[in-house]
Amino acid sequence: MVTIRDVAREAGVSTATVSRVLSRPEIVNAETRAAVITAVETLGYTPNAAAKSLRTLRSGKLLVTVPDIANPFFALILQGIESAALRAGYSVLLGDTQHDDKREEQYALMLQRREADGLIFLGHRLPKAAAGLVRSLPRGQAPVVNGCEFSPSLGVPSVHIDNAKAAFEAVDHLCQLGHRRIGVVTGPMASPLSRDRLKGTMARANRDQASITTTVAGGDFSIESGIAAGEQLLAGRKPPTAIFCFNDEMAIGVLHAARQHAVRVPDELSVIGFDDIRFAQYVDPPLTTIRQPMRELGEATVRLLLNILRGNLKEAVSVTLPHALIVRSSTAPPRARPAISVARG
Repeated sequence: MVTIRDVAREAGVSTATVSRVLSRPEIVNAETRAAVITAVETLGYTPNAAAKSLRTLRSGKLLVTVPDIANPFFALILQGIESAALRAGYSVLLGDTQHDDKREEQYALMLQRREADGLIFLGHRLPKAAAGLVRSLPRGQAPVVNGCEFSPSLGVPSVHIDNAKAAFEAVDHLCQLGHRRIGVVTGPMASPLSRDRLKGTMARANRDQASITTTVAGGDFSIESGIAAGEQLLAGRKPPTAIFCFNDEMAIGVLHAARQHAVRVPDELSVIGFDDIRFAQYVDPPLTTIRQPMRELGEATVRLLLNILRGNLKEAVSVTLPHALIVRSSTAPPRARPAISVARG
């Protein structure tokens, strides 16, 4: 069996140099790199990859990390990624990070070890291992792309919607219906998209500063946090007549909380979500929401990453996809309702 020592002897270099050529070829000069690759091919040395991968220095795999694979929002995005990757001859490695920065770091190390040709991360944190690669190359040329979130400070290409504008339109819809007391259920404020959605929300509310009252409750994008936020908002002395949630799962949670307290939607409370996941149109009542082009978002992240790998991208571009307000039966003009009492355990 051919060993790395045999390759080093054939190429006239150290075993450490052979290892660097196979893991981080960009840091080895072209002449030495060519000598090592020639030795690899001549001897037929294949450590952990197919011969084609060694010749091209590509694994044929794209790494995708997801903050929460149980969140249905990511399903269509992943379908779009998988479809676009397969068309380009790539397979997809999927990592569920569960919002854990240590997990994110472990997956990013796969990119550093050349176990994947590029990384698409659908959260808001750029792992240190990937950040180091981004800093070592000209802006926009590291094979790292951000999907869904948008943070210019990361210095990586990204695909997203205009979250501030979309939130503005959601709240404007409620205002146009006549709502003046509006509850807001945010996502984690560490996330740029949550901050952008809150910015758009307050921009619309403050346009009618004298008449619009907003009450903000925090959530984490889960149904359970939507239930808790709904309980909190409905327990107020003057509860809102409408609630805007920063994703559909939390809006479904708010609908549940309203049912628990016999608050009729939309007769006594309007509810609007964000994303238009597949379940949004089937809840009772069907949910008004902001539609994101999820499958297209996934496909666009792959196109960006492939352009980087092919050397066609020279800067960290930002791609903004269109969104749409989808009006269904969960929103209506406000009607007077009696005060509710919330049982406290």
